[in-house]
Amino acid sequence: MASKDSHNNLNFAVALNIGAISSNTTTNGAIIDTQGYESVEFVIQSGTLTDGGYAPTITEGDASDLTGGTATAAADLLGTLAGATFAATDDNVVKKIGYKGSKRYVRLNIVSTGVTTGGTLGATVVRGHARSKPVA
Repeated sequence: MASKDSHNNLNFAVALNIGAISSNTTTNGAIIDTQGYESVEFVIQSGTLTDGGYAPTITEGDASDLTGGTATAAADLLGTLAGATFAATDDNVVKKIGYKGSKRYVRLNIVSTGVTTGGTLGATVVRGHARSKPVA
């Protein structure tokens, strides 16, 4: 039985629009502002994947447009990028990767390889441990 309040303590936003990835490319998600939150979790969901591999990366930086942004170090992640990677057999699967770094802005990217027909992916970011509650 649920007895705790997540509703007023978590904030959600689209991190990667749901869409088809049909080539070998890097698909950049939305730039996420982490100000006011102490935790960030990316929840990635697949639809049908016909071929290829889909590996997440996270870019972090201090500029709102991620100018000068860099790849996030493994020490600043919760879980591993490998553990959040999708293969063609991962239809309708949810995976997650957390961020615990010190930069204000982050972005989830998906690097697709071995793709000819591709598949559908999308992601949501969950920001938690808000400094000001309740969250909108």
